[in-house]
Formats: sequence, C-alpha cells, structure tokens
Amino acid sequence: QVQLVESGGGLVQAGGSLRLSCAASGSIFSFHTMGWYRQAPGKQRELVATITNGGNTNYADSVKDRFTISRDNAKNTVYLQMYSLKPEDTAVYYCNLIQGIVPKNYWGQGTQVTVSS
Repeated sequence: QVQLVESGGGLVQAGGSLRLSCAASGSIFSFHTMGWYRQAPGKQRELVATITNGGNTNYADSVKDRFTISRDNAKNTVYLQMYSLKPEDTAVYYCNLIQGIVPKNYWGQGTQVTVSS
C-alpha cells in the first residue's frame, strides 16, 4: 500500500503563487510516476502535471509556463509550484502515484486551491 499526504493549498489572489507538496510513504516501487490532478466543481478530474522517477515531466497545456512539478526522491515528495494563478485554477488538487506492471493508482485526500479575482 501507498499513502499520499498533500499540503499547501489555500486562498490566493489572481496572479499569486502557491506551492503544493505531496509526501508518499509505503511500498513504493523504483519505477513509478507521481503527479497532480485537479477537479473543479461540476467538472471531471483532469491532469495537471506528472513526473517520473527519472524526472521526465508532462504538463497540461493550460498550466504550461505557469506551473512547475518537481520531486525530491530522497524524501519521496513531489511538489507543484504554481505561479500566475487564475480563477480558473480553482479546484481540489489531488496527488497521484501510479506504479506496477499492472498499473495501480493511489490518490491523496486532496487539497483545496482557491484563486480569487
């Protein structure tokens, strides 16, 4: 089993910045991908950014050039640095880890990010 604990959400004005953190613990394989997804009210959960254990990253077009995903492998922690936040970034942000030959997803409890205009 894998446990994911997020932190760092909150309320920020448009144009501001926030950093989310997600600490993973438990049975983590050497090869895995961690990432952030978000879900706004009335919308489906969507990918924000992912990073492999080797450091390869992938971003949603809507956050490219504004968000940066990074990780500290020694701490099994992934970060999402968010700049130039917009009201449409308002959502619950979920940490994700996927691993295994038969891929298995693990999710954090979610952290609320609210961007006021």
